[in-house]
Amino acid sequence: MEKEKLVINGGKPLTGEIEVSGMKNSAVAIIFGTILTEDKCVIENLPNISDVTHSLAILQSIGAKVKRINKTTYEIDTRKIKPGASPYDLVRKMRASYYILGAELGRFGKAHAAYPGGCDFGTRPIDQHIKGFEALGAKIDVESAYIDADATANGGLVGANIYMDCVTVGATINIMLAACKANGTTVIDNAAREPHVVDLANFLNASGANITGAGTDVIKIKGVQKLHGVNYAVIPDMIEAGTFMVAAAATGGDLLITNLIPKHVESISAKLIEMGVNVEEFDDSIRISRSGPLNKISVKTLPYPGFPTDMNPQMCVLMCLADGVSMLSEGVWDNRFRYVEELILMGADIKVDGKLAVIQGPTEFSAAPVKAVDLRAGAAMIIAGLVASGKTEIENIHHIQRGYEDIVGKLSGAGADIKLVTVIDNTDAMPIAN
Repeated sequence: MEKEKLVINGGKPLTGEIEVSGMKNSAVAIIFGTILTEDKCVIENLPNISDVTHSLAILQSIGAKVKRINKTTYEIDTRKIKPGASPYDLVRKMRASYYILGAELGRFGKAHAAYPGGCDFGTRPIDQHIKGFEALGAKIDVESAYIDADATANGGLVGANIYMDCVTVGATINIMLAACKANGTTVIDNAAREPHVVDLANFLNASGANITGAGTDVIKIKGVQKLHGVNYAVIPDMIEAGTFMVAAAATGGDLLITNLIPKHVESISAKLIEMGVNVEEFDDSIRISRSGPLNKISVKTLPYPGFPTDMNPQMCVLMCLADGVSMLSEGVWDNRFRYVEELILMGADIKVDGKLAVIQGPTEFSAAPVKAVDLRAGAAMIIAGLVASGKTEIENIHHIQRGYEDIVGKLSGAGADIKLVTVIDNTDAMPIAN
């Protein structure tokens, strides 16, 4: 059986220029949002990653016509889709597949899909999604592997005031999708403020929806009867940008990161500056450079505009390189620190107590065979490999391919010695000793 892995020869600073691709989290939400338009949409700046491929495949499986116009642009025709037909295996490949529930519910008044998959960060319930759907008038039936939502018996969805018990991006987006065509006005209180929530709202509004307040903690959606097709470009990926920012700082490089929105990465820039990294902001790019030692810091991940949880693993690598004891506190996911064991294999001194990691630096990373335990942890392994002495090999890279477009090509173009290799996995064929 063949499998892919990354091989990195570390010790080379990142220099030159890297361009950021479209945002993964925006792209998947907007792809499912096209269901509501009942029309043709042209979506630009879609990243070439597996989550986008899987999202498009799910739409095709329920009857959408998808045509690739160029590397990053697709035409999606959702006029003839049928609800409830999404294949179990496809939906289970990614967490964001749950957006099909809100989109089908918003268009047809009913939805049926498998329970979503994705990275394992411990308990990731969808109770807030269900609470929102029920508030809009849907009856929810959750079986062991499937979720059914149906508002047809009650005459369709009706606008409601919904208070989110916690700040959740997924539920905020799903309720927005469901409420676009509901009868009346929906108010989401304690809504997520992330840029991809705003990006989806902008896409839906361009299609004829009436959404205000996206980017604040109160979002209002006035239901409309019909949406229409639109041409729309996805915003740049702030987490990809942040990953390259940290990688440049970790390797002591001098890197210009282009096609980004500097405001979206302000919390990351602030922490890099605090650590002694040089950060220069331009209109749509950032230059990161470092020549001196790194200062110890404390970081706590929080919902936007706080420091993003999706930058926790990458930042941990940089904190390992700092002089002294740094503290990294996780304020979003229960099980985010599963990657720490892999960094310890490379020489890191990290102790985890619940949602707090205590990091003793500076670490001299040494190459080791490691694995990506999830998407952002995989990015952290790459950064550690870029600074480690020797040859680092990273397995389970399908996680990385979910969210980073051509990361090998981009890093190689900036001076990294990184290769994607295919190997024969004979572990399943090993003879059993007597």
